[in-house]
Order: sequence, then structure tokens, then C-alpha cells
Amino acid sequence: MTARQPTIGIDASRALSDTPTGTEGYSYHLIRALLPQLTPRYRTRLYFRAAPPADAFPGAALRVIPFPRLWTHVRLAWEMVCCAPDLLFVPAHVLPPVRPKRTLVTIHDLGYRYFPEAHPRRQRLYLEWSTRWNVHVATHILADSCATRDALVQEYGVAASKITVAYPGYDSDLAPVRDTGALAAVQARYDIPGPYILFIGRLQPRKNLVRLIEAFAHLAPDRPDLSLVLAGPAGWLAEPIRARVQALGLEGRVIFPGYVAAGDKAALLSGALVFAYPSLYEGFGFPVLEAQACGVPLLTSNTSSLPEVAGDGGLLVDPLDTSAIATGLARLLDDAMLRRTLVALGSANLRRFSWEATARTVLSVIEDLFHPLTLWDKQKYPK
Repeated sequence: MTARQPTIGIDASRALSDTPTGTEGYSYHLIRALLPQLTPRYRTRLYFRAAPPADAFPGAALRVIPFPRLWTHVRLAWEMVCCAPDLLFVPAHVLPPVRPKRTLVTIHDLGYRYFPEAHPRRQRLYLEWSTRWNVHVATHILADSCATRDALVQEYGVAASKITVAYPGYDSDLAPVRDTGALAAVQARYDIPGPYILFIGRLQPRKNLVRLIEAFAHLAPDRPDLSLVLAGPAGWLAEPIRARVQALGLEGRVIFPGYVAAGDKAALLSGALVFAYPSLYEGFGFPVLEAQACGVPLLTSNTSSLPEVAGDGGLLVDPLDTSAIATGLARLLDDAMLRRTLVALGSANLRRFSWEATARTVLSVIEDLFHPLTLWDKQKYPK
């Protein structure tokens, strides 16, 4: 008699979105990379609120369980009562109150702990509760970076042995766009009049955009053709960001094109003189790798996970120092050799990241949860 294949359940409720951000993209790309690695040893079952496209997740059983509110806490929990998998993996949300014996969850960042003023109070309280719940009830935790792992140990007292760092990948379809017509078309589509510094991300306080605008204001008088493009959907407290532009008299110089369509991202990045990402805190920072993939010089913060992700392929600055941001931008605009060096180092840095590598790490954790080794075993039979 053959042994029964264990079933891996995955919460895929956040894997599909019309306007995906970091965690939605993480869920989608990781599940897609993980499915062929789980087969044929495991059966996989994906849980959705609404039916996905038929060919989105080949090789998995799809369980569509619509529910209007409290989907995780009520509907997914009830699913665990009725037909629990052998292991539940939640890549982008919180574990349900009812769950199988083996659970795996990804914690993406603890920015709300370090910069609470950059989050709405209700969101901050929910993130505090949900993260505390996740880290204490999960069998094992994935962290996007060593910075996030260390923060979990420090802030919540989680044993380091309970956490595995699994670097996310990036969209490997992104590449430098050299076609001048394609570059000009994207600039025209987003009403960008000439050379520009680019930021892509949600417009919210944690992204440190007020200081970036103030740094740009230092450069603007001597560079009358230069624009600052702040691309992305409006988040909480986006209006004070726009108000700072008006207060500095930079209307027309600071451009807000909104959400960037996936098909336009490579050209928008490739056409930028500099990609500026001086975020206050990131658990990983996907835009850093996207900029490196498109061959644009990178300026980013010297805090949280950003130095870890950027490697040697970025100019690091103190995100709390506006003059340091301005000086860094000026260096990248004026020093062609520095730009070329950072672009080359950034391209090399990308070799450390792929969704296939992430999936291999996750698979290794799953196998350990089904066949745990003692510390002595791991030392005697290292992987």
C-alpha cells in the first residue's frame, strides 16, 4: 500500500489583485514557483475568496469559498474544521483561529513598531495583534530578510530557530528598455515633460516622500528641466505629501501619475536618471530590485532591510537627513562613473534573488515540518 500524499493548504486569497502591491505580488509569484516543487510529493489545495483564472495556478486543487466579511477568521477557519490540510501556509495574511497541527506563515515587516506615526491607529493596532498572534501560534515563520528576522526576535521574543529567512524574488521579466520610442511613449502617457527622478510605491508617510520632495527642492533651482515623479496609488496621509509640493512651489515639477500599469513599469524605470527609494522602513523593498533589473542608478536608505537587499548596487543615505538625500541625488545626477558602477553592481546583485530559490527554501521548511530533525541530526546530516 502506498503512503498517502500529505496535503499542503495555501491561503491564496491575496494572490490576485487588479492593482497588486508587494504582499500580493509575493503571494502570487511564490505560489506559482512553489507548486511545481511540491509536486508530486504533496497534494496542494489553494483557498480563494473568488475564482481565479483557470490557468493561473496549474497543478493545484482550487477551493473557492466566498464570504462577505471576516473571511479568514470565520470562513477559512470553518474550512479547517471541515477539511483541514496536513499543513497550512499563509504567505500574506494571518492564520485562522482554527488550523491544522502544522502551520507556516510569512511575516513581511514590523514597520508599524519602529515608525508608528506612519500608520493609521486602527491599522497599527491590527498589525500589532495579527503579528503577535501569527508569531506565537505558527509552527514556523518565514521572514523576508535578516532585518525582519532580527526584529521578530527583539520585539516579540521569538526564538531565532523558529524563523527561516527566505528572500523573495523579483519580476525577472523586467529588463532595461532601450527603445527611445517606447521610452518617449511612456513619458507622454504619464505626462512627464523631460528628465526625471523616479519613485514607485504607495504614497504614504512610511515612504518618506516629504523629505524626498524637500531634497528635490534643493536641486530644483539649478536643474530647471528636472522633474520628480512620485508614481503609485495614494495611501493614508497622501494629502500632506501633495500639500508639501504646493508649499514649496513645485507644482509642475513634482508629478503624481498614480498607479503604474505593469506593462509600463520597465520603460518608466529605464527612462529615469535616478530611482529614489529613501523609505523609513522596509521588510524587503521590491522596488530596489526592480530598479536594478532595469539598469537605473539607485538611491535608498541605510536602514532596515534596504542595505541587505540593495547589496553594493545602491547609494545608501540616512533617510532622516534631508540634506544627505539631496547630496546623494546630486552625486548620482552628476557622476557618470558612479552611475555606471552602481548599475553594474546592481545587475550582479540580482543573482541573489529568484522566486525559484525562494520556493526551494520554503519547500525545505515544509519538509522539515513533516520530518523534523533534532539539532544533533542536523549537525550529523547537514543539508
